[in-house]
Amino acid sequence: MTYQPDPLRYDKMTYRRCGKSALKLPAISLGLWHNFGGVDHFENYQAILRSAFDNGITHFDLANNYGPPPGSAETNFGRLMKSDFAGHRDELIISTKAGYLMWQGPYGEWGSKKNLVASLDQSLKRMGLNYVDIFYSHRPDPETPLEETMAALDLIVRQGKALYVGISNYKADEAEKAISILKELGTPCLIHQPKYSMLERWAEGGLLDVLERKGVGCIPFSPLAQGLLTDKYLHGIPADSRAAKPEGYLQENQVTPEVVEKIKKLNKIAEERGQTLAQMALAWLLKDPRITSVLIGASRVSQLEDSLKSLENPEFSKIELASIEGILW
Repeated sequence: MTYQPDPLRYDKMTYRRCGKSALKLPAISLGLWHNFGGVDHFENYQAILRSAFDNGITHFDLANNYGPPPGSAETNFGRLMKSDFAGHRDELIISTKAGYLMWQGPYGEWGSKKNLVASLDQSLKRMGLNYVDIFYSHRPDPETPLEETMAALDLIVRQGKALYVGISNYKADEAEKAISILKELGTPCLIHQPKYSMLERWAEGGLLDVLERKGVGCIPFSPLAQGLLTDKYLHGIPADSRAAKPEGYLQENQVTPEVVEKIKKLNKIAEERGQTLAQMALAWLLKDPRITSVLIGASRVSQLEDSLKSLENPEFSKIELASIEGILW
């Protein structure tokens, strides 16, 4: 049966302006870092993407190496673009990135013009697209002049392969320099994608201030701290969790008694607010007007729907915020 999106999808979502640009993003965006690769089930990730769009999520975020195997998330997304979303391309914001290892040899990672341009060409072929809406430098390169990396982003926009550009994982001083270079080149930096959550707050050490001053949007990734800010780890480490897998991004030694105690206390506040811990963690990020959108992942439709409920209770009292800070610090 041909997919027909919910005609009321735009009534379900809040959209926020990205920095000083004209672009608006949904308050919640969907990342395809996990669960959309070649090892995953087509019917499941198709259902997740359809549900996301039905709920007003217009922004899908990828990277060249998402999978596994690397590149397969873009290939799978391209398949669904053709089958489900081809008639809705102009309603979607599609982003991808380059910077982490993608292919062998000296040009398969980091921030050279060679790598960024070649990587985006490959990404466009995998997704079957003429352009992406946002293309990111996925991480700063300590050996490539920042001017070269930013010039590559500028070139890509001028070639018509991306409408906007962004940066990810850049610290405050690096971000400020990159944003200034892009402005001089005539291709403004649209957005920054940092790792940011209740449990990882380095972005508050100057980065958010830089983005606000420069008029650049912010879209945190890992807003649930790889699952720590859910009810999954309240009673130990489940056998099927990321922390139980040695190759996972969340390691067992990160789930310390101190962290578990914090999330138990946070969970109590969430329950008093009528939310799950995950919903409160997302709402806590979105309370900051400098945050354009939060980038969530989902392994099933019910998980996505749970995250969307964070938008139903976005306000925090001063007492709640003080209690949260007392727990986190």
